[in-house]
Amino acid sequence: MATGQADVIVLGAGIIGVSTALHLQERGRTVLLVDRGEPGAETSHGNAGLIERSSVVPYAFPRDLATLAAFASNRSIAVRYRPATLLRMAPWLARYWWNSAPDRLDRLGRAVLPLIERSIDEHRHWTKAAGTEALMRSGGWIELYRDPRALAQAVRTAAELSGYGLAYDVLQREALRSLEPALLPDAAAGAVHWRDPVTVRDPGAVTRAYAELFSARGGALAKADAFALRQEGAEWHLPTNAGTWRGSEVVVALGPWSGDVCKGFGYRFPLGFKRGYHMHYAAADESAPQYPLCDAQAGFVLSRMQRGIRLTTGIELAGRDEPSDTWQLDRAEEIARRIMPLGQRLDAEPWRGARPCLPDMLPIIGRAPRHRSLWFAFGHAHHGFTLGPATGRLLAEAMTGTPPFCDLKPFAADRF
Repeated sequence: MATGQADVIVLGAGIIGVSTALHLQERGRTVLLVDRGEPGAETSHGNAGLIERSSVVPYAFPRDLATLAAFASNRSIAVRYRPATLLRMAPWLARYWWNSAPDRLDRLGRAVLPLIERSIDEHRHWTKAAGTEALMRSGGWIELYRDPRALAQAVRTAAELSGYGLAYDVLQREALRSLEPALLPDAAAGAVHWRDPVTVRDPGAVTRAYAELFSARGGALAKADAFALRQEGAEWHLPTNAGTWRGSEVVVALGPWSGDVCKGFGYRFPLGFKRGYHMHYAAADESAPQYPLCDAQAGFVLSRMQRGIRLTTGIELAGRDEPSDTWQLDRAEEIARRIMPLGQRLDAEPWRGARPCLPDMLPIIGRAPRHRSLWFAFGHAHHGFTLGPATGRLLAEAMTGTPPFCDLKPFAADRF
């Protein structure tokens, strides 16, 4: 017998699910938010802490031969793969490559642009109420280049984005050192400083603060196994640690586990996984990056976090649950120590997470094709933390009959 009733059951208390629950709550819906663990403990916890307002072009599949050859060697720190996984992912990678053609990439980028443009404002919508001001900082992030030729190309690319109204500075060596005095001599030839993004010193804590705000406003938060969800007539039933709950509608926002739950209701989506790792380091000699620093060639980011300096790696193409491989992290650390002084490792083991990615680089946001009361919000790849609140607003508008702030069609589940 059910012990709780909600208008909507949201599966997943990462940044996407928590944001969706908050936006639905603000629009008068009673919401049950569930997760198997604590809010913000999975993929939302482990990122580089960027609200990436300047990322107006999706992360495309490389199409130049030099980059492809470097990746094919499997010695690239930015992108590494498991050979067996690469074979399994071949159809997915082929679709990713096809969608990365310039004309298609431009169309896909313009589809997601309204979410990118609202990313900071939607986070700030809750900043004061959730008490996260101290964790967030304006000023952007810095993209380092060790090769002068790569820096010159990056400057040309930045200029090509001038139509988006992004603020950036080109930093030659001396200007870079003035902003980042902890950089070691000859650490970089120069950099591009993207000034629009906001950075966060603990993304997991921000997600938890949003979840606490949801609870403080009367929302129900419980632990549950999403695979236990059942539809009975017009209602959904879910056993939780607080008893069995009923709901009129369900949102699947389970990040890299979303596809598994969707299969139980007859939906199969081409989700791939770009895994990533992080490690925290003590700040040597009291020095730490003033802004998040991205080594563009090696694909890692150094960020000042509450726990220490976080090194977040690039992409590992591997199965979501395959054992960890620390090769990328170890090689990235070697380079990072030549960029900036780092103290000892602070974590017993590297953290590992999986970014859920779709081959057209867009998330799935909207109603399930064959279940009018089932909704999806997943597949945000590198931009889950950035787009969480904007996604929650867009989905909540669609679910409550409010005109959505942008076109939902590009994100529709039935495009697959």
